[in-house]
Parts: sequence; C-alpha cells; structure tokens
Amino acid sequence: MILCAGSLLLSGTLAAAPLRVGVTPGSLADSVAVAAAEARQQGLDVELIEFTDWTAPNTALDTGDIDLNYFQHQAFLDNAIRERGYRIQSVAVGLLPNIGLYSKKHARLADLPKGATIGVANDPVNQGRGLQLLDQAGLITLRDGVGPRGTVDDIVANPAGFRLVEVEGPQLVRAIDDLDLAQGYPAHFVNAGQPELASRALQYSSIDDIYYAIRFVARTEGADDPRIARFIAIYQGSDAVRRTIHEAFASDPQLYALPWLNASPSR
Repeated sequence: MILCAGSLLLSGTLAAAPLRVGVTPGSLADSVAVAAAEARQQGLDVELIEFTDWTAPNTALDTGDIDLNYFQHQAFLDNAIRERGYRIQSVAVGLLPNIGLYSKKHARLADLPKGATIGVANDPVNQGRGLQLLDQAGLITLRDGVGPRGTVDDIVANPAGFRLVEVEGPQLVRAIDDLDLAQGYPAHFVNAGQPELASRALQYSSIDDIYYAIRFVARTEGADDPRIARFIAIYQGSDAVRRTIHEAFASDPQLYALPWLNASPSR
C-alpha cells in the first residue's frame, strides 16, 4: 500500500511539472504565448524559454533542458540533425510563413530586364527555397531532383542572364533597394516597418510548401509526452492564436498559411 501511494505521489509530481517550450523572439513566440496562457487556464502549466539564436533551442532540447521548441521548419531541422546528431524530431506542423519575390523597381516579373540582379539567401536552407520559387516563376530552371537543397550551382537554365546575388537572409530587406528582385519573408518586411511591401510580392509560395512550415519539435524519447500533444491541440485549435498570427502578418492571408487545417497534425 505504501508503495502504491508513493507511485501515485510520483505520478502526480510528474503531471504537475511545467511543459518547457523554447521559442525565439517575434511573431512565433507571440502566438505560443497566447496558447500557453490558454493552456494554463485549462490546467496545463507551460513555461516559455526564449532563446536569442537558432542553435541553442535545439541544443537545449537535445539535453533535456526544455521539452519542446517551436522556431524552425523541417529543412532547418533536417540540416541541424545532420550536422550535430541531435536526437530530436518533428511532432506536429505549425505556421507556414510564405516567402515572396519582391521588387521596388518593377511591377511585374515580366518587366525584369535581361541581366537583372536577383537577391537570394546565402544560407543553404533558405537559398533552396528561394531558388525553387524562382524556378516556379519561370525565371530560372533548376537541375531535376535537387528540390529544397538546390543552390545557385544547380541552375541549369537562365535564359535572361539574371545575375544572382547571395545575401544574408535578414539583410535581404535592406538589400532590396539595390536589387531588381529579391526573395524575402513577408514577416521581415512587417518587422522592418514596411507592411505595405510585404503585401506586394510579385509571386508568393503556397500551401504546397509545407516542408517549410514551422514545426513543433521534441526529443525523440519524449515525443509521446501527453502534455505535448495537449499543448499542440490547444495551439492549433485556438481562435486567439489565429488572430495573433493574422495580426503579425499584417492581416494579409497571402503572407502565411495554417497547414494543420488541411493536413494531419502529425505531418
């Protein structure tokens, strides 16, 4: 009987432990904070841990300092696991921030002159996504099969002789002044005080780009934690979370998608 009581006490202690969720500053963290507040009202204690870089959240998760993180898409996660051997995995899909092709000099893609300069991200994860969008727009052709891992070296056709310039991702917002066209995250323009530009991309990515949806990521050994499943259900089902996301993206549905509404939450 004493053993049984002790087991119940231990079980209750574990159940009372807060779910520690790692985030990075910005609109993603804001939406998680809303879900965390709702979770607490429902009896699930959630503690948000904010990180200022994109390496620490995965390291902290792998070592058990947090239980879940929400800041990266699958392409970033795959690269991190490949490079560092993390024992972590995606457990659910979240927000899909669309990217766009932007220009301050031209009103249509068809107006781009021969030899125009096009800015793409210089990191392999985001460059691949930008190149895919350029390919979809018919501006370049990528080698068959390279998918999201494509680089500028995988361009097999560039009939207009566009000059691709590699720029650090966050700096594309500033570099666009000197370029004919640039890939960009709409949220970056919103954060830079240019929401009107965020809504004027010449072409956007789409819901089919789910590989780049932000993921809820957990340790492999803790992926079945019922607190994680409950928190994700709260996030995905919350009207307040959806309003927060909508406002963060300049109230423009072109700038983001909620893929869990169209796909299994486990994808």
